[in-house]
Amino acid sequence: MRYALYFSPGPGEDLARLGASWIGRSAETGRPLDHPDLPGLGASGLAAITGPARRYGFHATLKAPFRLAPSASEADLLGAMAEFTARHEVFDIPALTVGRLEGFLALVPSGPAPELNTFADRVVEAFEPCRAPLTDAEIERRNPESLTSAQLRNLLRWGYPYVFDTFRFHMTLTTRLSEPELSTVETAARTHFAPVLARPVPVTALTLFVEPEPGAPFKIHSRFALASGLARKTA
Repeated sequence: MRYALYFSPGPGEDLARLGASWIGRSAETGRPLDHPDLPGLGASGLAAITGPARRYGFHATLKAPFRLAPSASEADLLGAMAEFTARHEVFDIPALTVGRLEGFLALVPSGPAPELNTFADRVVEAFEPCRAPLTDAEIERRNPESLTSAQLRNLLRWGYPYVFDTFRFHMTLTTRLSEPELSTVETAARTHFAPVLARPVPVTALTLFVEPEPGAPFKIHSRFALASGLARKTA
């Protein structure tokens, strides 16, 4: 089993509903969902380019999938999450937009988001004692020869290339696409996600996803709510 610490919008939020509809699966229930029939793309066209995103669930990676360290149990991880979230307050991502990242589309911050970046850094560091070191096979699957020196150092030290200075918050929407495809799908994505773009996105919880066995779809295991400012001031 592997675990992952993600940002995932809460159930009932518009972003959660639109994201699950786009990829065609709910990470809350594990059930498939009908894709929207978007102009220029269609439901079948959308299904064809969202396979990997569908398996992982609609999310943004904070601490990438990992096996538990031999000295750690699931109860240890859950306890660490409870302690961590009690010490960190709810905050907002100022706004999201549809962006292009190395040939695929994702929802990304529309401008600087220093509070988000700091939060992500702290998640990476705080849960490192729970993570088992990568095996040689796991390192090879990351194609280390294609990484920059900084990304390779991150992979070997933290289990993921894209942390700290190389972190880019993103909620993956597609596989890699050709240039003509990018333009068509980008237009469809902007239409689909229009209700939630250009407005603050609350980060209210840290969400634990699990992969029960290699290659299985990831599913939400539990959410730990971040502290509210009011609760912390009156505690």
